Amino acid sequence: MDVLYFAWVRERIGVPKEAVETNAKTVSELVEELRGREERYEAAFADLSALRVAVDQELTDFDASLEGVREVAFFPPMTGG
Repeated sequence: MDVLYFAWVRERIGVPKEAVETNAKTVSELVEELRGREERYEAAFADLSALRVAVDQELTDFDASLEGVREVAFFPPMTGG
């Protein structure tokens, strides 16, 4: 699946997008796998309350299933006016 990173998440990890092979069943499990890769991933995912996630371009929660998913995106909360 493709994993996309936006804003400061991308800055900490150092890439905007990567293809990831995973056995994770949920977004939370995917985050744990990514955290285990390198320190930069640990830094990016240190505080999940500061992150939002979208699965196949639909905003969702970290307990969302990854079954059949093609894309996961991580980004900080958006504000607008």
